[in-house]
Amino acid sequence: MISPTVRQTSLFYLAFAHQAALIKDDLLDPIDALLDDPVLVELVRQALVGRSPRSLTMGRGTVAPDRLLRCCALKHLKGWSLRELERELRGSLVYRRFTRFDEAPIPDFSTFCRTFSSLGPAVSHDIHQRVVALAQQARVAPGRKLRVDTTVVESNVHHPADSTLLQDGIRVLTRAVKCIAAECVSGTVNIVDHARSAKWRVLEIHRAARALTEAGRARLTDGYRKLVDLTRNVVAKAEQVTQDLSSGAAPIVGAVVPVLAAEAAICHYAPLVQRVIAQTEARVFGGNTHVPGKVLSLFEEHTVAIRKGKAHKPTEFGRLVRLDEVEHGIVSGYHVQEGNPTDCDAWLPALDNHAATFGRAPRMATGDRGFFSAKNEHDAKERGVAQVVLPARGPLSQARTVLQKQLWFRRALRWRGWIEARIATLKHRFGMVRAHYKGDWGFQRWVGWSVITNNLVAIARVQSRRQAKRDAAKNTSAH
Repeated sequence: MISPTVRQTSLFYLAFAHQAALIKDDLLDPIDALLDDPVLVELVRQALVGRSPRSLTMGRGTVAPDRLLRCCALKHLKGWSLRELERELRGSLVYRRFTRFDEAPIPDFSTFCRTFSSLGPAVSHDIHQRVVALAQQARVAPGRKLRVDTTVVESNVHHPADSTLLQDGIRVLTRAVKCIAAECVSGTVNIVDHARSAKWRVLEIHRAARALTEAGRARLTDGYRKLVDLTRNVVAKAEQVTQDLSSGAAPIVGAVVPVLAAEAAICHYAPLVQRVIAQTEARVFGGNTHVPGKVLSLFEEHTVAIRKGKAHKPTEFGRLVRLDEVEHGIVSGYHVQEGNPTDCDAWLPALDNHAATFGRAPRMATGDRGFFSAKNEHDAKERGVAQVVLPARGPLSQARTVLQKQLWFRRALRWRGWIEARIATLKHRFGMVRAHYKGDWGFQRWVGWSVITNNLVAIARVQSRRQAKRDAAKNTSAH
């Protein structure tokens, strides 16, 4: 059941609430006013209602929509985990007042986990669009200028070596088979735990990889052959167990739900592990390092290997994200891209998103050299962009050199450079360096909420500066 957003305050809390309201927070107070927007609360409420047909009137009371919205913003604003969010809410009057919990009991972190997951990528996108609309209403984001860039957001995975992926597959499939065996008739499912053997094979491979001699190469190949054979046997055993369940050869005498969950896990992970076996054989035994559709993680299978030319990190494992920024640090649009496309392909979608958000094309639009092409320049001008600032690649013609040396072009390029600082802020201040929510669905939620909290802080900062200037002008006129 959806908890109401209008709540009666306890009579015994009134006197204490008056004193708690005197505690000020320079960052949270302006954001508090922004989150009072009824449209934002209604978006969260509709997301909670959509979980099941009777969520509105039946079941236990869940976290109220206004509280849930504020808890999501506070979590990403502070960079906390769900356990840290629960602990800080319990011990801080400022955070209790900001999230509207006041004297109410704080939910468990597992409750936060379930309710946060109801705000999927579509809801996060709608909330982001509403926050950008609030920035427009406050005249913080007029949308006359646009700068576009892409960055890599890492998935929450370990380094994807084939040996460790095979070890992960053995561990996950063995765990599922153990769960099924615990609920079936004794003796119908035989269990052999190969975790220790897999660990030793991985250690052998890592030691052999350090040697650059022919003997080391032979030990490496032999270690991979043993690990691949071991993994193949585990996959065959897991598939045999699912067949026994279907045919009735392994009768279930215990709980059915854990068995169904374990069977679903085997059906999900077994094909992924078989793909890892195929790519390992192609690379180690066949010398093919460019296997199409390579699996980089069993748990975050949407992860892509991306090379952005960084000296300290040549290859990054995650997803490519396009960011569109307008005035005052407002990120007006973002998009988690599929695969590893070139930046040229992201230019026109950014302009279209800007036109849909602001109702018109920007007066000036800029990006780095990766976005340059004659077609992109022509299409941007066709869309009504007066100043298209895309530095060309390669040797420049005389006309192009004259164009790029003009004062307006160089000023626009200097303004474009500040998007690198915005990306650094998103990553290191709002946690977009690595997405910690699970799956592609959770990855997009994480990116969306990082952008939302950035925009809330940017709006609050501009409004606070304007208010300080107005106060200073009043004081000057009074004197």
